[in-house]
Amino acid sequence: MTTATSPIIGAYLVKGTIGNTQLVGAPLVTYALVVVPGQHHVSGHVHVTQATENGNYSGNVTGKIFATGYGNVTQVVSLHGLIHPDGPMPLEIPFEAHLAINGEWVGTGGFSYGNVHVEHVPVKHLAG
Repeated sequence: MTTATSPIIGAYLVKGTIGNTQLVGAPLVTYALVVVPGQHHVSGHVHVTQATENGNYSGNVTGKIFATGYGNVTQVVSLHGLIHPDGPMPLEIPFEAHLAINGEWVGTGGFSYGNVHVEHVPVKHLAG
């Protein structure tokens, strides 16, 4: 008899932010991701807020997660997808993000979309 294990065993949901929450008006990404470590797969939703007219965007993303073995940075995550304005404008913009985090999803990262490029900002885990 052989035993097959499900590749989604160990999957979990994580919510958090990428960006400087202390800097009013700065772009901030809020994410909700399903992580499947056994497949190195991540997928979910991002919401970008920025204190400019038409500055909010949402969309679905997919990506990869890998263990690193580098001290406090135990995982790296890459995300990509298309986001669209939270309004009537029919436009899709490529979105990319990268995170260097610990096991609690806290660390440093960056993201880009359109003409916005943000690097070396905090990544924080949101409870719930």
